[in-house]
Amino acid sequence: MTDERNVLGGPLEPCGTDPMTGFSRDGCCSSGPEDLGSHTVCAVVTKEFLDHQREVGNDLSTPRPEWAFPGLRPGDRWCVVAARWLQAYRAGVAAPVVLASTNARALELVPLDALREHAVDVPADPRSLT
Repeated sequence: MTDERNVLGGPLEPCGTDPMTGFSRDGCCSSGPEDLGSHTVCAVVTKEFLDHQREVGNDLSTPRPEWAFPGLRPGDRWCVVAARWLQAYRAGVAAPVVLASTNARALELVPLDALREHAVDVPADPRSLT
């Protein structure tokens, strides 16, 4: 676990482990100097978000085993690059965001109001929704 903070000021909570997300593939949107892209927004990706990202040259659907990247499907929780989430927000296709799992570093690029506008509560075990 990390001692980093989320955008609400609390401890950074895990984003997702199936698939394993995070710049360090530890399940959290932790960030540090080596994370030049700022993989700090915990998004619940949607088809519209994935389609938009592919259109702008950021294909998140195709597996890339050399980067330990499984390829995403709608409903997956993933630490996305803050600038890419903001780009999708401006295009009207922002993915929902889990605020407690979004790193405070995201606020360097993304306004808190924009994140709050797309905030969702996702249970720790999404299977409880079925």
